Amino acid sequence: APPGVAGYWGQDEGAISVGGMASLAYPDRIGLRRSGEEARFVLSGGKGAVMERSDALAGQRLIVALDLDGDQREARIRLAARIDEAELRALHAAAIAPVRICDWSRREGRVRARLQEQLGALVLSDRVWPDAPPEALARAALEGLRLDGLSWSAAAARLRARIALLPDLGPVGDADLLEDGDWLLPWLGRVRALADLRSLDLVEPLKARIGWEGQQRLDRETPGHFTTPLGRRVPIDYGGEEPSIELRLQELFGVTRHPSVGGRPLRITLLSPGGKPVQVTMDLPGFWASSYGDVRKDMRGRYPRHPWPEDPTAADPTLRAKPRGT
Repeated sequence: APPGVAGYWGQDEGAISVGGMASLAYPDRIGLRRSGEEARFVLSGGKGAVMERSDALAGQRLIVALDLDGDQREARIRLAARIDEAELRALHAAAIAPVRICDWSRREGRVRARLQEQLGALVLSDRVWPDAPPEALARAALEGLRLDGLSWSAAAARLRARIALLPDLGPVGDADLLEDGDWLLPWLGRVRALADLRSLDLVEPLKARIGWEGQQRLDRETPGHFTTPLGRRVPIDYGGEEPSIELRLQELFGVTRHPSVGGRPLRITLLSPGGKPVQVTMDLPGFWASSYGDVRKDMRGRYPRHPWPEDPTAADPTLRAKPRGT
């Protein structure tokens, strides 16, 4: 008798069932019924098999296929024997393996952490793995991120564009960032579903990736903000050919030198009080001396409560408007 099956053999070898004996003779033909109305089975050897719905064993959870038609894709079961799960476990205890699974389920769109018992290709039990290690969960989420791709907020996209201007800080293309994905693991430990991945803010992970010294250099050579004469910090967009900002025209009154970052002039989109672009310039003094006069004529009629001085270089920057009725 095989080890561990004394409870079935006892003193009478006939105590073992026909299905039990068949499972020992054909250990690769033990079948576990798939879900659904059709009597489809996965066999322990990895193949699929189907049984007529009219067969007396069609509703059984576990069977042993004694005779198959040989179809390689999905064999038809012509003869089978029933086997009880307790008997199966006793007869094949040494072959039943506990398996811990922590991966990304593309079908479910989430991290899957399961504890299973497997006999060949059969999953005899499947339950939640409640205390899966954080690193395993993070690596499963990284697998999902590689499948779904990175999501870029406006702030993260600006930061990436700044880093790209300093190539020695490392490549920042999506493929490069995902290939070397370990830098993301500290931020993926709590990710469980696709929505969590798509809401992941990459700003802090990118900063950590380049380190403190890299951040200091980034702030010196490609600063993230332009500070206006009023002390407001306006984000600089490095995504185009030139670094660019957008701000209200009145906020630059009194500025006589064109702003620059890292030795490069800023591309400035000047906005009306209503937030609409009125001029794009890379030569602010030239704009004051030429086009501003035409802009002033047009804007004074549209926004009479806002200041439009004849000499903008001598005026104070402002975002205020005159009180109504004045």
